[in-house]
Amino acid sequence: MKLHLVYIVSHVQKSIAFESTAVALKPHYNLTFLLLNPGDSELQNFLIQQSIPVKRIRYRGKRDVPMAFLQVFLFLVSKRPRVVHAHLFDAQLIGLAAAWLARIRSRIYTRHTSNFHHVYQQSGVKYDKLSNALSTRIISISQATDATLLQLEKVLAKKVVKIPHGFNLIQFNDVSQSRMEAVRLKWKIPNNQPIVGVVARFIEWKGIQYIIPAFKKFLEQYPTACLVLCNASGPYAHVLSKLLGDIPEPNKVIIPFEADMAALYKVFDLYVHTPVSPLVEAFGQTYVEALAAGIPSVFTQSGIAQEFVVHKQHAWVVEFQSVDAVLEGMLTLWGDLPLQKHLIENGRQAVTLRFGLDGMITDLQKLYNE
Repeated sequence: MKLHLVYIVSHVQKSIAFESTAVALKPHYNLTFLLLNPGDSELQNFLIQQSIPVKRIRYRGKRDVPMAFLQVFLFLVSKRPRVVHAHLFDAQLIGLAAAWLARIRSRIYTRHTSNFHHVYQQSGVKYDKLSNALSTRIISISQATDATLLQLEKVLAKKVVKIPHGFNLIQFNDVSQSRMEAVRLKWKIPNNQPIVGVVARFIEWKGIQYIIPAFKKFLEQYPTACLVLCNASGPYAHVLSKLLGDIPEPNKVIIPFEADMAALYKVFDLYVHTPVSPLVEAFGQTYVEALAAGIPSVFTQSGIAQEFVVHKQHAWVVEFQSVDAVLEGMLTLWGDLPLQKHLIENGRQAVTLRFGLDGMITDLQKLYNE
């Protein structure tokens, strides 16, 4: 009989990563997803289409914690899965606590945040430590999460297992022209050059406040350029909206959410991702996606980028919190086609070697089967 594995995930509308992981695990496990979401989602619809059991538990925020906890607990007591694997902050607190109370033998969570609570919201550190205590194993996804778990939160090393995210990376390169044009038309992205892409929520530590002023200066030399901001919502919106105010409308596109991210990446001519410090990005999936898509990129080295991104080898690496450095990277890349080609080839090769889906699935299976 297949081992019963339950994934508990919170606040995810669409996720190529969870979709790929679910499909890869399905043949080997009796797999069930519990989704803590306010309503139906594209991930839920995908799982239903793949005949993977999924239960959506209505969860909008703190007020729903008691009912969500009760529903998760009752599900676990009735189904008695061998392994519970929680993802993202609300799911790990509710899921791990319910699994502990239900006496589930193996309680795993993936650490998706690094030192965020330690720096920005210290009241959250106690909940991170509670998750650490409730779990039997913790998956660390990068050196940044290693440092947070082992050094800042003093987790026992034997409890932590290193499994970086893995992806079906070919999907970011194998994109039809029709999909690209559909995304361009949907968001009215001009057919000009260069299109400068950013995929990051409007949060202070993502560093978008350094990208926007750099783009304004870039625009002085390339007046047809267009800045595309995707996942454009979050608590820092009031600051970024002011910065965006004096960029002409034809030169900016704001995208709250796009399901076909692979096609959107392929619309970009340049890509910029500049978190403000080395540890604040726990992983940084967008680093991997942009390089897999073959987009010449300007990066700060945060999260997983610290472990493999080399300046002028995979991307143009800039110092943290520097408008001038971001501008220099954008100008240099756009003016140097041989360098673009060099970065594209090496970047794609690097992420293909390090972040394939098969390696991650193999490591997860070893952990689940312990």
